[in-house]
Amino acid sequence: MRSLSKVTEYPSVEQCIGGAADFSDTQPWIYTLDNPYLHGVYAPTSNQLDVSGLRVEGQLPADLEGAYFRNGPNPLLEPKNRYHPFDGDGMVHGVYFRDGQVAYRNRYVNTLALQDEHAAGRSVSPGVMGPFDYSLSQFGIKDTSNTDIFFYNGDLMSLWYNAGHPYRMDAADLSTKGYYDLEGRSQRRLSAHSKVDLATGELLFFDYGDTPPYMTYGVADANGKLLHEVAIDLPGPRLPHDIGFTTHYTILHDLPFFHDMEVLNRHGYRVLTFHKDIPTRFGLIPRHGAGSEVRWFECEPCYILHTSNCWEEGDWVIMDGCRSTNPMPDAQPGEGELASMLAYMRLEANNYRWRFNLRTGEVREGDIDDLNTEFNKTNPLYHGRKSRYAYHQRIPLHHEGGFTLRFTGLVKYDNDTGKRWQWDYGPGVFGSEAVFAPRRGATALSAEDDGYVITLVTDSNTWESRCLVFDATDIEAGPVARVVMPHRVPFGFHATWARGEDLFAAR
Repeated sequence: MRSLSKVTEYPSVEQCIGGAADFSDTQPWIYTLDNPYLHGVYAPTSNQLDVSGLRVEGQLPADLEGAYFRNGPNPLLEPKNRYHPFDGDGMVHGVYFRDGQVAYRNRYVNTLALQDEHAAGRSVSPGVMGPFDYSLSQFGIKDTSNTDIFFYNGDLMSLWYNAGHPYRMDAADLSTKGYYDLEGRSQRRLSAHSKVDLATGELLFFDYGDTPPYMTYGVADANGKLLHEVAIDLPGPRLPHDIGFTTHYTILHDLPFFHDMEVLNRHGYRVLTFHKDIPTRFGLIPRHGAGSEVRWFECEPCYILHTSNCWEEGDWVIMDGCRSTNPMPDAQPGEGELASMLAYMRLEANNYRWRFNLRTGEVREGDIDDLNTEFNKTNPLYHGRKSRYAYHQRIPLHHEGGFTLRFTGLVKYDNDTGKRWQWDYGPGVFGSEAVFAPRRGATALSAEDDGYVITLVTDSNTWESRCLVFDATDIEAGPVARVVMPHRVPFGFHATWARGEDLFAAR
């Protein structure tokens, strides 16, 4: 097998041990494994820090108040089997902006699975690449809570991509409080990309599984009390990743990229197939509607990881997001037993718009742009209402050097015109999902891009990390401020912004 760590620009195991870069904060067992998602920018950190008074390069905006939180995989113990980045234990990084000062802290999401493994001193989960072992948990693998993070009902909710158990974290010190239970709900599973509507404070959620009902959809109020939950009729197990919402509707996803249950039951492996002959379906359900009220709209076969925003225009419901027509790229020669995982992580997607007519049933869909981008965010004050702007991460394709998933630049889109503005992070510098931070005191009546775009980057030339703050109206001017992080911040998945008026008022 070819040494995978050497096909990227990241250092080899030998370079990590003997080179100038300081990787003393990582887990020592990574040096025994040749997996690119355990080295370089992906190497886990063993640090859990609390640092205030961070140094700022440039001018920090006076009306920037709140916190940037980012979740991601940070494995504590050597994996039992082959490692997939979805297997890494969740770690949340928080960058806090208040009164012209910046503080940072990071903590593991202290899941029950992590506690058990830490007590045992070894990893027991077989991992995403299997074989799944349902004697360990209802998921067959470890619920790592490493995917999404958002602020809801005074705390952070940490979630897992596979519809796991949500965890509640204190937004101030990032301590884990335990499961995030919704009052009145009989079970806990929640998909990673449930949504908070800032206009009402409601949580719009869904979950899914391998047994009927294959999906449920529900709504909780701003105080964490269940208001509504219904079963959604699907033809079989699916792996939906996101939803969208408007003022009156929630948009559910039935996507033709799913696993073979016979293979899973017989052999314990989740084998995903993209069924190009099956349409993608989007189900519009009134926010508090019954399962029988879902209206399904058929579209071209595709897979969707993340929506940007949705809204209503007369008889039409519009959804912007990123669309993939090749969710399982071909494995590359010479990549050995990790070839399928590496192919799956090479994300191919582009900015796209769907339109659904509630009166006639008509569907209109098409590209906004063809650039390979994903991990798309918009102004949260505009969620559910008409918006134009979205902020994406540029992702190099395999032939462009995209051997592993990495973000090489920030892209701002005007989704009405397709115009884009870009900021390149620089050679060997890799970013995180960027969030939109409204100016302090902004409302849904403020200009849509009246605020800031914030991301974390790590420079593989120096292994230093920065938190970048952009004026959202002009990202091509570059960051107005760079906050120097106290240690290397590993690659992660999703981020969120908690407004100062919500975060600090509750303290």
